[in-house]
Amino acid sequence: MRRSFAGLATLQVLAVVAQFFLAASSAFDTAPNDESFQTHRMLGAGIILLAVLVTIVAAIARMPGRLIGMSGLVAGLAVVQFVIGAIAKALDGAAGELVFGLHAVNGLAILAVAGMIARQAGQLSRPATPARQAP
Repeated sequence: MRRSFAGLATLQVLAVVAQFFLAASSAFDTAPNDESFQTHRMLGAGIILLAVLVTIVAAIARMPGRLIGMSGLVAGLAVVQFVIGAIAKALDGAAGELVFGLHAVNGLAILAVAGMIARQAGQLSRPATPARQAP
């Protein structure tokens, strides 16, 4: 089960990296904003579901509590992405643009936490090597 957790954690990191790619490519698309960012929004919703799944698998795999908490944190931060977008849209103008800048900063936080989870999950999923005994 720990290997499953490590695999899902790695998939989560890859999904977040894909989010950055989609955001960048959509920013330079000639289509209207609502249309060009559609795949970015859809993957964002998928990342929330994936983060919840990672958290559940972490608990089932009896991972350390801190790792379970960090997995839940990714889900929470992903939800905050949608909240930031809604607040920025409601404010409109320069204030909205400043608030929306937090969307990228929060995305970096998601990537950092997801990366830590994947690294620790990989370490915990490896079989322990027996200590060498002196002859």
